[in-house]
Amino acid sequence: MRNSDEIWGLVDDHVPEFRALSDRIWDQPELAYDEFAAVAEHTAALENQGFRVTRAVAGIPTAVMGEFGEDGPVIAILGEYDALPGLSQQAGVTSPAAMPGSGAGHGCGHNLLGASALLAATAVKDYLKAHGIKGRVRYYGCPAEEGGAAKTFMVRAGAFSDVDIAISWHPSSFSGVNAPRSLANMRIDFTFIGRASHAAASPHLGRSALDAAELMNVGANYLREHMPQGARLHYAYIDAGGTAPNVVQSRVTIRYLIRSETLPELRDLADRVRRIAAGAAMMTETRVSEQIVSAVSNLVGNTPLEQAMHRQFERLGPPQFDEADREVAAAFAATLSPQDRLAAYNRMGVPYDPDAVLCDLIAPPCAEGDGASGSTDVGDVSWVVPTVQARGATCAIGTQLHSWQMTGQGKTGHAHKGMVHTAKIMAATALNALTDGDLLTRAKAEHAAKMAVTPYVCPLPDSVEPPVRGRPDAA
Repeated sequence: MRNSDEIWGLVDDHVPEFRALSDRIWDQPELAYDEFAAVAEHTAALENQGFRVTRAVAGIPTAVMGEFGEDGPVIAILGEYDALPGLSQQAGVTSPAAMPGSGAGHGCGHNLLGASALLAATAVKDYLKAHGIKGRVRYYGCPAEEGGAAKTFMVRAGAFSDVDIAISWHPSSFSGVNAPRSLANMRIDFTFIGRASHAAASPHLGRSALDAAELMNVGANYLREHMPQGARLHYAYIDAGGTAPNVVQSRVTIRYLIRSETLPELRDLADRVRRIAAGAAMMTETRVSEQIVSAVSNLVGNTPLEQAMHRQFERLGPPQFDEADREVAAAFAATLSPQDRLAAYNRMGVPYDPDAVLCDLIAPPCAEGDGASGSTDVGDVSWVVPTVQARGATCAIGTQLHSWQMTGQGKTGHAHKGMVHTAKIMAATALNALTDGDLLTRAKAEHAAKMAVTPYVCPLPDSVEPPVRGRPDAA
């Protein structure tokens, strides 16, 4: 398809500026809802490229949307740019070596994710402009994917209400169409309120909030045997009640992350965890309250879009890494365990190659063979818009997401090549949807059929607002 060849050339035209954008985002990692430098960089890039810019999408200061085109279908390309705490790492260094500063790092590759998505949107914009095609391409700069559920808030606010299809990607060890599998999740803070007292002189007068939280954990552990297959429970103490053991702790907050394979299952499981918390409070004569922090839905797949994207992968082939790329990747691969590498192959349904350090093939579409799954707020977009995601090979095979090794590879040559390669896939898929009305019709029909069976119910109550903050340097 000649259109794809041309769109790939338009991607290549902009590589230096978007490679530099990715590196600048890597240099200033920011956590969820604090991505003020990142959104400023992406906003400036949108303005420089002639997009119509909407700031503070859904009332979130670090969310931005850029649009180009008139009339016709609306194609959304989703980007992210938030970092993770505790994953700071010097670029290209193959042993743990944190950078000075906050301790945050791009251990999930979101510096690449946002830059590549904006690169793809820019190429589609250039194609529409050159050929006078009716249609609109939008870049959504989305903050707080790492536990902040920004896209869920954006969906709830109607930010995607007139979008026809959505396209995104994620850095990975392999290239291919991403499996539409993720776990719906909900983060709930449970706060137990008891009564303080002297732990030796008058323990009988105290009511321990810490005991209540501990008993909740015991109950949750017994629940694990009786959860749906694939469900997960995780917890962390937000406030353990203090450091003085001679005081009966009167206030404790514990955060539960509850995951399940579907939204209906998630709601049921969350209610069971709530009953355990209530039981723990009853046993300890304390009070418990809850606050939902964030929630995301599971991914909904779309076969027509997945097939269309896979065709683009087959046409383009794998990323063209060179020997210099392989040498750098081999140094990082040496820090990984055999289990890390084997898990990457099993997950993608690819035969194990002990000598390969970088992806040199296209994985089977929607593989995810080992059943492992995380969560993403792209899931909520996929409930309201037909959505497809790619995986892009940007790291040594076996590199775990959320690791210092992932951060350390964020500015390498192979990361940049994987970023550009995936931008070509997204741009070509977007162009396919803009110029093939039958693809849009089939994608929408499949999505509507799924929603008729299980309509979307936002997992975030209306009372929960995004935890946005003002600029740290604001007066």
